Amino acid sequence: LENQQGNRQNKQMEKCPRVTVCGYPLSIFFIVVNEFCERFSYYGMRAVLVLYFKYFLKWDDDFATTIYHTFVALCYLTPILGAIIADSWLGKFKTIIYLSIVYAAGQIVLAVSAIHDITDTNKDGVPDNMTFHVALSMVGLLLIALGTGGIKPCVAAFGGDQFSDEQEKQRSTFFSIFYLSINAGSLLSTIITPILRAQQCGIHTKQQCYPLAFGVPAALMVVALIVFIVGSGMYNKTAPQGNILVKVCKCVGFAIKNRFRHRDSRFPKREHWMDWAEEKYDKLLIAQVKMVLKVLFLFIPLPMFWALFDQQGSRWTLQATTMDGNFGVFVVQPDQMQTVNPILILVLVPVMDSIVYPLISKCNLNFSPLKRMTVGMFLAALAFVAAALVQLQIDVSLFKYYVNLNVPALFTLPISSDLFVLIFRVKFMILDEATSQTCVYEQTLKFGSSFTLLIPPTLTLGQMCQGIVEVTDINPNSVHMAWLIPQYFLITAGEVVFSVTGLEFSYSQAPSNMKAVLQAGWLLTVAVGNIIVLIVAEAATLPDQWAEYILFASLLILVCIIFAIMAYFYTYIDPVQIEAQFSQPEDEKKRKSLEMTKKDSIEKRKHSDSNSLYQTKM
Repeated sequence: LENQQGNRQNKQMEKCPRVTVCGYPLSIFFIVVNEFCERFSYYGMRAVLVLYFKYFLKWDDDFATTIYHTFVALCYLTPILGAIIADSWLGKFKTIIYLSIVYAAGQIVLAVSAIHDITDTNKDGVPDNMTFHVALSMVGLLLIALGTGGIKPCVAAFGGDQFSDEQEKQRSTFFSIFYLSINAGSLLSTIITPILRAQQCGIHTKQQCYPLAFGVPAALMVVALIVFIVGSGMYNKTAPQGNILVKVCKCVGFAIKNRFRHRDSRFPKREHWMDWAEEKYDKLLIAQVKMVLKVLFLFIPLPMFWALFDQQGSRWTLQATTMDGNFGVFVVQPDQMQTVNPILILVLVPVMDSIVYPLISKCNLNFSPLKRMTVGMFLAALAFVAAALVQLQIDVSLFKYYVNLNVPALFTLPISSDLFVLIFRVKFMILDEATSQTCVYEQTLKFGSSFTLLIPPTLTLGQMCQGIVEVTDINPNSVHMAWLIPQYFLITAGEVVFSVTGLEFSYSQAPSNMKAVLQAGWLLTVAVGNIIVLIVAEAATLPDQWAEYILFASLLILVCIIFAIMAYFYTYIDPVQIEAQFSQPEDEKKRKSLEMTKKDSIEKRKHSDSNSLYQTKM
């Protein structure tokens, strides 16, 4: 029996000649490079996406935020589809290949949609057919969401498949390197793509270079696909063996349907509603599903945390566009402020694990995983309170008008800096056509500033254009981007305490064969959190942005209290012990069956006329 099972497992896995480097399969290096390029592609595109919506497609802040979070929600819904396709149909390798092609196509389509010259027939720098650009952008984002979400649950698991059972240590090291490549890709892309976006490019007129900002991530995704294909001859490819998530859903569905059929009072009640699945499914599976559902119930309040957390790429980026990013030595683009998050993660994770948690433990404080998650949610709420305070200062500094209406003018020339353009100097040449005299006027434009130049009839043409009156319509942004760092610190500290602990808690409370189900549930909370943002952004009619920040903070504090109550009544379990309770009876049955078979054989041998052969069936 064991030999037959081993033969079936060997058939399910296509083994390739193993090439190792320092004890590691060479194939994993292709997987790590692939993941780095893919994460660079995704986070690089996402870093500039909300600004693309606002300044290229000309959407208002609310609609740009809505579409941004709809896209992010899709990116976290499609992993469930990808896992089912990989485990039940194509296998991990083919799923990664096919969906990466879809992914790369989406990135290319998005980059093409950002080329304003395609429909700029009058060459004025403004697309004449904005519907075409919007439609192309939406097609690109839909393909990207399908691709990035579809391969998300496959790549890490496929990397783990490259190791044998004796390489447990190497497998653990691989996952550390794998997640390091994710952080490295996201950090570098969030720094680089805003710089590319700030460049000026175009055939007829020079505009913000969104095609380059999207084109480089598209190129990296193509590189990721090529690198992964190059290593195909070295991979161990496991055949699809069925998806546990589908099996769990079928079990739950049968229990609900069977309970509904026996809703009449003459049928005796059962201890748990999942026990109504006993007619079709074994008790071990039902016990495992019960453990999973117990954890998933705790997941219900969690989307609110992600509703706040993912606004770093939308509301907080838009907030940064109204602030001064001049740090003296360098100038920070608004979309580059998102790099603060991965940088702080690299710092805070070891600090929490090596200093904070051990100190709390030495103080004999019961800082359980669920209490940590509650603290993380509270920190995220404080981050939005900090964002609201910063927004109040921005609102004070942004709308101060100083208009002088008493200066006689020949004509006026309004000039302004785009809200997130670097500090720069512009030059205007003024020509007197009658005398052919000229003068050059220089003006410094700062973040968010708007000026009107009043040119009086008495203007003296000369080298300095003396006589022009500068009127300040909107003051330059006086609130510095450095004031965003406290809110980024709070939200990142909340993420470290909440997200890392949440995954650790989920894995410790679930059966070993159902970790994927909880991973799907965790990703689903992220998707629902983004849906909450787009609902609030469209439904809330708050006149001020700071009020919306306070609304989100208040909602999260309310949810935090609910979660704390749920956590108080939660009882921690040991899945191994529970599973052992159901496996022991089966083992006992097998032992008794074996003893009865042996006993029958002995009896037969006693009554036989001569020495005869006998068989023991197992």
